[in-house]
Amino acid sequence: MRLGHVKYFIFLLIIGICSCTGNSKKKPGNTIYKGVYSFGPEDKSFKDCDNGHEFWVRDNSEQLELKYSQLNFEKPYEPVYVEVEGVKVHSDKEGMGSDYDSTLVVKKLIKITKEIPQDMCN
Repeated sequence: MRLGHVKYFIFLLIIGICSCTGNSKKKPGNTIYKGVYSFGPEDKSFKDCDNGHEFWVRDNSEQLELKYSQLNFEKPYEPVYVEVEGVKVHSDKEGMGSDYDSTLVVKKLIKITKEIPQDMCN
C-alpha cells in the first residue's frame, strides 16, 4: 500500500515539473537582440549594438519589414533602432544574404524607432 502512494506522489511530482517548464514565455534558443536595422531591395541587415557584428535578416515575424515600411522613409536603407527576439543561424552559401556569415531569424518585433541611441549603438 505504501509503495502505491510513493509511485503516485512521484507521478504527480513529474507532472508538476513538466507543466512548469512548458510555461516559459521565451522559446528555447531565442535571444533578445538590440541593434540597427536597415532594409531595401538588395539588403536586409542588422548590426548588433553589443558587439558590432552584422547579420543578414530573415523576418519570420512578418512585422519587422511592415513596421519599417510604415515609417515612410523617402529612400531605402535608412537605419532604425530595433529590439527583436530571434535566433542566429548560418547564412546560405548562395543567393541573398550569402555575403554574411550569419542570419538573424526574427521571430518577434519588440521595438522599432527612428531614434538610434548613441550611448548604445555607435
